Amino acid sequence: MSVVTTVDVTAGSEVGFLPLVSLGPAFAGLVGGWRRTAVVGSAAFLLCLGLGMYDGLFEGRRGLPALLSVAGVTVAGVVAAVMRQRREAELANVRSIAEVAQRVLLRPVPRGAGPLRIAVSYTSAVAEARIGGDLYEVVTSPGGVRIIVGDVQGKGLEAVESAAVVLGAFREAAHDETELTAVGARVERALGRHLGGERFVTAVLAEIGDGPSATLLNFGHPAPLVVRAGGAVDFAAPPERALPLGLAAYADDGPKPHTVPFAPGDQLLFYTDGVTEARDGDGRFYPLDARATLLKDDDPEEALRAVREDVVAHAEGPLHDDAAMLLVRYRDALQDH
Repeated sequence: MSVVTTVDVTAGSEVGFLPLVSLGPAFAGLVGGWRRTAVVGSAAFLLCLGLGMYDGLFEGRRGLPALLSVAGVTVAGVVAAVMRQRREAELANVRSIAEVAQRVLLRPVPRGAGPLRIAVSYTSAVAEARIGGDLYEVVTSPGGVRIIVGDVQGKGLEAVESAAVVLGAFREAAHDETELTAVGARVERALGRHLGGERFVTAVLAEIGDGPSATLLNFGHPAPLVVRAGGAVDFAAPPERALPLGLAAYADDGPKPHTVPFAPGDQLLFYTDGVTEARDGDGRFYPLDARATLLKDDDPEEALRAVREDVVAHAEGPLHDDAAMLLVRYRDALQDH
C-alpha cells in the first residue's frame, strides 16, 4: 500500500496503480485474522479515497472502480479469514484428540522394571504424525517383564487400527496368561478376527524373568540385536522362521519359543525394519550390528537417540518407513538403581 501510494503521488494517476491498494487487505486476509483484515481494508479504502480526491479521479468517475475494488477485496478477505480461522480451530481440536489417542495407543514405557532399564524411540514416516504401523509395549506381569515390538503391514489409519488390536490383546494376555506362547496365541486370535485377506503383522514377544536369560517368540519379525557386556554383538535369531501374526491359517504350527542368555550388563535392542532397511544414497542398508557401539551411553535414552540420529544421517533425509526401537538393558550389579 505504501509503494502504491508513493508511485501514485510521484508518477501521477496516469500510471493506474491506484486499484493495487487492494493488495493490502488481500494479503492481510491470507495471514491475519478477520479484525486485522478489516482494519487494513478500511485503511486501504480511506487511502484510495484520499488519493482519488488528490488525483481528481472522482470528477470523471475513474475513482469509483478503484473504491469498489478495494471494498470487494476487503469483504472477500474478511470472509476468507473467518473461514480459515474456523478451519484452524477445528484442526487444533482434531490434533488435540489425536495426541490423546496416540498416547493411549503407544503409552510411555516404564524407564525401569526390576533389574531392567528400558528406553524407546519411535519415528513415524508420515509427516505430522507420531504413530503409524509400528507398535511396542512393556508389561510387568507375574511371569516377569513381557515385551512386544511389531510392524503392521501397510500404512495409514488401517495400520494404526491393526496396531491398536494387537496392543489391546497383548496388554490383557500379558497379565492373564502364564506362558508366553499363550500370550502369542491370544494376540493371534484377536488379530485374526480383525484382519481380512492376507494382511499381517510381524512381531517379536519377549519375557524376561529372574533368571539370566530372555525368552523370545518371533512371528516373522527381524531378530533383536544382543549386545553383551563384553562388547560382543549378535542377532537373537529363532531356530526356525515362523509366519507373521494374521497368517495362522497358512501354517500348521506357530513359532517356537527360544531363550537367549541375558545377564547383567547385556542389552537387547528390539527394532522394526524401518531401521535396518533405511538406505543411503548408494542403496546400502543401515548396518545396525556394526553401529552397536553407539549404545555405549550410560543413559539408555541417550544411547537410542544416538542410534536414531545415525539412522537419519545414513538415510540422508527423512525416513521412508516407520522406525521403532526399544532398548532393554540389564542393570550392572554395580550400577545405581
